[in-house]
Amino acid sequence: MSVIEKLGLKALHCFDPETAHGLALKALQTPFAPLSGQITSDRLRISVAGLDLPNPIGLAAGFDKNAEVLAPLAKGGFGFCEVGAITPRAQSGNQKPRLFRLSKDKAVINRFGFNNDGMDAVLPRLAQRPKNMVLGLNLGANKDSVDRAADFATLIRECGPHLDFATVNVSSPNTEKLRDLQGKDALSALIQGVLDARGDSTLPVFLKIAPDLDAAGLEDIAEVALTSGIAAVISTNTTLSRDGLTSTHKGETGGMSGAPLFEKSTRALAQLSHLTEGQIPLIGVGGISSAEQALNKIEAGASAVQLYSALVYQGFSLGAKIARDLDKLLAAKGYANVSEAIGQNRTAWL
Repeated sequence: MSVIEKLGLKALHCFDPETAHGLALKALQTPFAPLSGQITSDRLRISVAGLDLPNPIGLAAGFDKNAEVLAPLAKGGFGFCEVGAITPRAQSGNQKPRLFRLSKDKAVINRFGFNNDGMDAVLPRLAQRPKNMVLGLNLGANKDSVDRAADFATLIRECGPHLDFATVNVSSPNTEKLRDLQGKDALSALIQGVLDARGDSTLPVFLKIAPDLDAAGLEDIAEVALTSGIAAVISTNTTLSRDGLTSTHKGETGGMSGAPLFEKSTRALAQLSHLTEGQIPLIGVGGISSAEQALNKIEAGASAVQLYSALVYQGFSLGAKIARDLDKLLAAKGYANVSEAIGQNRTAWL
């Protein structure tokens, strides 16, 4: 991390978290932004769900909810980026404050509730996206929607032509009853509707799941994943658990992400990898802040990973740093390509 980025990060932490996040997005559009350009090598290149990634380190949804900084993101060193979540209609989300730093735990709690500018505002930004990036959109449903499945179908039909992949998000804990759509029958019907809404397109559709599913819930997800036609599963979203937290804001409601989620999310990932026998790509998310942890996820069964919360504490350049460090770590462990590492230590997490 450069001196400028260190000073900027320290300054951002003087503001409330949501204000700081808005300022961080603005900072990315200045000449001082820590943009490394593309990070890649023969060891890091990998094809996931038909997408050719320069490296397997992705930016998770939530950082750029409204696709406002796509040009800087394309130069940020990530192998792929996911923006959103977007809903068909704009909505303000839950009452502020709704974002909390848990600095002692290197964690974050949010209860945003899918606040976003809405599809009509975001669509022109997606249409003008840089072409030199792998871009996905996280799809959400409006809080007051009478047909949430139709919301997902609308989004993929309208936004799909400008994307490399789309993610069905039924795992946010901040929209009432949204996680009910993770049930096998409801989820199968939802995914079928989304796939049908693509028309003649073969756009890959991912599914993002919660880390709080029990064994039976994970078995249902695995069955749906293998039979529905989705291209990959993102494992996992934020958790409702508060185990082991010590920070002041540990009692706030919402989804918790960051360092304390690492073990829980990695175990869910490994279990899903075991249940699907490696037949569908998995994207590992939750608590990653180093190349070692990224490789832990990959060896537990992930084909690629995503991060977000660690950027709050280590800066935007962390994605590029992890990609570079992962290249060295793969070489040190004798892997000629990152694909060779997938699932190699899965049993340790079961």
